[in-house]
Amino acid sequence: MCYRVATPHFCVLLVALLLSACASAPAFNAGGVDRSLTPRDVATSPQPATGKRVQWGGIILSTTHLKDSTQVEVLAYPLDTDARPQSDSNPLGRFILEQAGHLEPATYAEGRRITAVGAVTGTRAGQVGDSDYNYPVIRARQLHLWPPGRGRDGVSVGGYIGFGTESGDGDSEIGFGF
Repeated sequence: MCYRVATPHFCVLLVALLLSACASAPAFNAGGVDRSLTPRDVATSPQPATGKRVQWGGIILSTTHLKDSTQVEVLAYPLDTDARPQSDSNPLGRFILEQAGHLEPATYAEGRRITAVGAVTGTRAGQVGDSDYNYPVIRARQLHLWPPGRGRDGVSVGGYIGFGTESGDGDSEIGFGF
């Protein structure tokens, strides 16, 4: 009795895993970013933060066109090492992201993940439900809108490994997938 690995399937799986391991994160110019500041900190004490560069991200709550810019309200979350918002963590507050020009609201839609690098320009009074809220505002210099879907960048990796036995009546194969 001989055992063999289903070689074409194994090669496809190996290539897929290698390519997913080499996938690069967005390239942010994070030089000079103050990683200690959170939207909640800036909402509470805006003066010391004004003018500082931050890298914040989260889930888009709304997108509004203004005369010459777009305003995006974001519920902030901690960022992972690739700067992707981790929505399974506790929120860090809300912030308003201002981008010169017009962003398409259908693309920058509610529920999408976004990461931005920009300078804190101050705060803006607003409402969250019936409560007053002091929104930190950043002028975005870099934006990354994460692909929709679950998993890393919406990509799932799977595969199949098969083992076969050879007998006198032909080949038979037993396999499992993950």
